[in-house]
Amino acid sequence: MRPRALEWSVENCTIGRTMAILGERWTIVVLREVFNGVFRFDDMRERTGIPRQVLTNRLALLVDNGILRRVPYREPGARARDEYRLTEKGFDLYPLLVAVREWGDRYLADPGGPPLQTVHRGCGADVHAVLVCEHGHSDVPPRDVVPQPGPGAVKRTKAVESPEA
Repeated sequence: MRPRALEWSVENCTIGRTMAILGERWTIVVLREVFNGVFRFDDMRERTGIPRQVLTNRLALLVDNGILRRVPYREPGARARDEYRLTEKGFDLYPLLVAVREWGDRYLADPGGPPLQTVHRGCGADVHAVLVCEHGHSDVPPRDVVPQPGPGAVKRTKAVESPEA
């Protein structure tokens, strides 16, 4: 039986559009740094080892997409430079980074444990990414989530040839 998803186009898929912005490894690393309070280009380079041109390109991509904004600063006796700060659109990515970190903590952490925790500033308790439905059910197991066409879904107009054809 063919999956029902094959009936629907993916040309306007927001996951695909998101990954066009975030899907390259260094982009998520740059976001990690900014969420951790590292805002300056040279500090990011020092901490991550990202090649200069790659970092320049990733920062430009994030600025162009409204995820980061440039904030000018000047050290005494130096030329003006920019820091990179999150916009509201950028802050909305934090649950994604928490979810990625939690997955890494579960499957990839060193035996001594994870190197980073995310905690609630108000009480110090760990913060977790959870699935919640609009009716208030919290911590919905992933196997209880069913994808279905949304209001912007478009039926496929032609079959896509299989690679074996």
